[in-house]
Amino acid sequence: MIDKVIVGSEEWCALPELKVPAVKVRVDSGAKTSALHAEQITPFDKNGETWVRFIIHPIQRNVKSIISCEAKVIDKRIVKSSTGTRESRYVINTEISLGEKSWVIELTLTNRDSMGFRMLLGREAMTGKIIVDPDERFKFGIVTPEKIKEYYNANSNEKHGLRIGVLASNPELYSNKRIMEAGELRGHEMHFLNIKHCYMKLDAHQPEIHYRGGRILNDFDAIIPRIRPSMTYYGCSIIRHFESLKVYSLNNATSITQSRDKLYSLQMLLNYGVEIPTTGFANSPLDTNDLINMVGGSPLIVKLLEGTQGKGVVLAETKKAAESVINAFKSVGANILVQEFIKEANGKDLRLFVVDGKVVAAMQREALPGEFRANIHLGGKASIVKVTAEEKKIAIKAAKAMNLKVAGVDIIRSAKGPLLLEVNSSPGLEGIEGATGKDIAGEMIKAIEKSFKWLNL
Repeated sequence: MIDKVIVGSEEWCALPELKVPAVKVRVDSGAKTSALHAEQITPFDKNGETWVRFIIHPIQRNVKSIISCEAKVIDKRIVKSSTGTRESRYVINTEISLGEKSWVIELTLTNRDSMGFRMLLGREAMTGKIIVDPDERFKFGIVTPEKIKEYYNANSNEKHGLRIGVLASNPELYSNKRIMEAGELRGHEMHFLNIKHCYMKLDAHQPEIHYRGGRILNDFDAIIPRIRPSMTYYGCSIIRHFESLKVYSLNNATSITQSRDKLYSLQMLLNYGVEIPTTGFANSPLDTNDLINMVGGSPLIVKLLEGTQGKGVVLAETKKAAESVINAFKSVGANILVQEFIKEANGKDLRLFVVDGKVVAAMQREALPGEFRANIHLGGKASIVKVTAEEKKIAIKAAKAMNLKVAGVDIIRSAKGPLLLEVNSSPGLEGIEGATGKDIAGEMIKAIEKSFKWLNL
């Protein structure tokens, strides 16, 4: 007869076959199955049998300690998590050591980043082996921080850090080069991923993202999307697939898609109480006259909904000119916005750069003489500017409304106060870093680190 051991509701255990010397485990007789935090789970064939490769970050809130594992798959089953979500998980057998007692248990592999423990020991693994005293904790002792360092320094990912991909089209663009540089300076393994060279495999059991040449990209920790407007549909499809593989995206696919729809963006921002210039939208040329009057008459701005970087934006200085421009766009089936012209801005606007809910830099953009568009791509001049608390509040609220971790928020100063023009989900860095001297690329990398709770032991 095997004597049962009394354990607490929380303990430190070891998984010798996986080379895990210490991991904190939640012992819960209310849970049926046991689970281990695992990432980059990849099945492969070994001597005609299915195995999985995966990595473990055994210490909560520390992704620098990494253990690479392989194990034979004994099953793949649907498991209902504590949040009620049903997911398909690989199941392995491995040895567990708890105090002086060792035995083999079944473990399901899943991402437990949102949970309080890297491992859960369920009742199936306890039967005949242990009894839980829910009022006790760490009956076999606590593993000290010094011991943790001793165990895991050899496995510490100090050199390479996180594996981050910059998902974009042109590696030579200033913004992309700066992000790559900033990540490398902070100790991360940076990769430029040309969006056009990525393709995906949709499969319930083995979804994958491939790169031209056959390389599989499932093992990234995070991506930084820099998707040009013409690639929005395909780019966001790739981002969604990364997200389904538990790869963190600095700006998620849904937020990027929403930000690219100018009309929808303005509607969302209004719902959050963000002030914008009076704007009109209509389908038929028969409504042109009312549309012009709706925004206060001429002069007014006509904007193509699909335009970017100031392209497709026209200043109509008279009502007749406005009618001609609007009807011309409508005749070719283009969707346009009509917006009041803020004359008192004198060809100037503000770009506030928001990262992780904070304004990290701001610049003023001033149009060339005879031009009303202040975009840097059209020759606008960038300079450092002191923004007001209200302008910062608008920028932060706008980024939050769009659920963007990184956003370039354009604001114009009017007689009515600051008004929001647009929210950009892939804002350029060259103009604003040059004008302010701020390391914005570094702030973007820090935002990723924060999401991973990137801490030294």
